Amino acid sequence: MKAIVVGAGIAGLVAARQLGLAGWDVEVLEKSSAPRPDGYMMDFFGPGIDSSERIGLYPRLAAVAYRVEAADYVDAAGRRTSSLDYGQLARLAGGKVLSLLRPDLERAALAALGDVPAGRIHVRYGARVARAWTDDGGASAAVDGSPGKVLTADVLIGADGVHSEVRAHIFGPEQEYLRPLGMRAAAFIVRDPRLNARYRNRFVLTDSVDRMAGLYSLRTDEVAAFLVYRDAAAGRNSGAQSVRERLRREFAGLGGAVDRLLELCPEQPYDDVVAQIVMPDWQKGRCVLVGDACGAVSLLAGQGASLAVAGAALLGDTLGPVASPNGIGVALGQFERCWRPVVEVAQRAGRRAASSFLPASHAQRLLRRWIIRATHVPGINRIVARQVLRRIG
Repeated sequence: MKAIVVGAGIAGLVAARQLGLAGWDVEVLEKSSAPRPDGYMMDFFGPGIDSSERIGLYPRLAAVAYRVEAADYVDAAGRRTSSLDYGQLARLAGGKVLSLLRPDLERAALAALGDVPAGRIHVRYGARVARAWTDDGGASAAVDGSPGKVLTADVLIGADGVHSEVRAHIFGPEQEYLRPLGMRAAAFIVRDPRLNARYRNRFVLTDSVDRMAGLYSLRTDEVAAFLVYRDAAAGRNSGAQSVRERLRREFAGLGGAVDRLLELCPEQPYDDVVAQIVMPDWQKGRCVLVGDACGAVSLLAGQGASLAVAGAALLGDTLGPVASPNGIGVALGQFERCWRPVVEVAQRAGRRAASSFLPASHAQRLLRRWIIRATHVPGINRIVARQVLRRIG
């Protein structure tokens, strides 16, 4: 049996590994020229923990996780306004929470392909899908730069993210499924030894209205930055202005540390709409979508990576044992029936988080401070622990 996986992100790599371990031959196509170096720090917990333990990925993730002592909200002068004891919060939220840099998680999943017998999985970077189609006889993909060459397989897996090209080819235009949540998010990594030393082992988040900047020190002299801001006006973020110029405009006045991050910001860092993908069906013919391509919960839900791992592992469980093309449709249907309810619950949580993630007024900012301070009150702390984890994840 043979599969084409489009997207060498977290979901695509995990799905490829699990199918390879089940004896499938897998071709992974990734439009980027190499593993992506950009990304943000995130909390990894919930179903992703359980699935990564079951499939043997957890030790690789734990090995690259960061030890976070606290998450501090600060004002423009750098003064702490509220703080979370991260160890206590993680225990209240269920114990196992890993703080991972997204590129590190992706590299761990890529390294885990080494668990598969040689020759089963081929990963091709710089391979953008120009066309994809499916019928009762299988699935096909044509790659840019390879005129006349068409890859064929028993199944096509679209794991190419929120702006999935497989989804566009097979299921229709993006605008039919993209649900913006009124914000944009940016992320980048800069080198600054002094800033790195100042904030080591803690998240730092600005206690601000309508926008928030976060940073975390990495093991090197680098600092990871994560910025979220409202995207109220259509077309506001278009035009000749670079992403860096826009971010400098949006985040001016949040303090010296943020000013330094913006000074070092690359001209075109990661910057995208905060959105969900909502679809009536995740499968069509011999094609199925997994991860953000079909069920993006948004960055603010704090569960995207966890669901990517767990969903891809489940797809491997259901599709891996299939020994004949005749069983693919049944397996894909079983995957969607089992996994869709989990994703829909997470998406509802993501929409609730989006409605309160960025305070729209000083009163809402004060309310957030009191919620965070409540994590230190016995009894109340258990009630708010999970919600706070999602909002800072």
